[in-house]
Amino acid sequence: MIGVVSKTGELGLATLAASGRICLLLIQLLISFPFVIRRYGLLLEQIYRVGVLTLPVIIVAALFVGLVLALQGYNTLVDFGAESSLGLLLALSLIRELGPVLAGLLFAGRAGAALTAEIGLMKATEQFAGMEMMAVDPVSRILLPRFIAGVISVPLLAMIFTSLGIYGGYWFAVGFLGVDPGPFWSVMQQGVDFQHDIINGLLKSLVFGVLISLIAVFMGYDARPTPTGVSMATTKTVVLSSLVVLVMDFSLTSLML
Repeated sequence: MIGVVSKTGELGLATLAASGRICLLLIQLLISFPFVIRRYGLLLEQIYRVGVLTLPVIIVAALFVGLVLALQGYNTLVDFGAESSLGLLLALSLIRELGPVLAGLLFAGRAGAALTAEIGLMKATEQFAGMEMMAVDPVSRILLPRFIAGVISVPLLAMIFTSLGIYGGYWFAVGFLGVDPGPFWSVMQQGVDFQHDIINGLLKSLVFGVLISLIAVFMGYDARPTPTGVSMATTKTVVLSSLVVLVMDFSLTSLML
């Protein structure tokens, strides 16, 4: 019993200490924000690396998610004679939930893990120490562009995911299931609200982008400078980011509804 209590206390203290370090890192990132304005080339490079290079995964996943939603939704709605509402079902599912959540999860698995591994390897090879010896702040030079690039990329990827998912569902529903394209779009346009659906979906993706990017850069920066430490940090990034996205999705949905 004493051992269990001791381990629980150690885990709680370690979690509290990590929370403090990540808050301090966030403050440093916010203070260093003007650096990105002066060196916007670094930001554009990172947007390409974490955003554009993630597009193939987003495109393939979005199309197949749209196909599955169309098939499952049609099989359910046709029993009630409501197959004309399939477009609304697709749009609301993707805009409110699946678009931001799945885009965030895919971003964490691909770009978040890559960011942590890259930063962790830079720390393991003492590149940060070299920068500090040359009076270069590694937070503003390395971490900040990657953090902001992730914050910008996730909402854009979520919008692309949602659009392609709706298109994939429309293509399958009209081309293979025989759904009338007129009601498909008209019911969707009447049922989707710009403020309560689209804006809330974008807000979710923005929050996910902030959290995933912060976790990714922190795990790399805080990793032990060993191969094992870097690999553990990369794994923690994917797991923790996925859990945070799901928990925050429920929390934000509860507040928005």
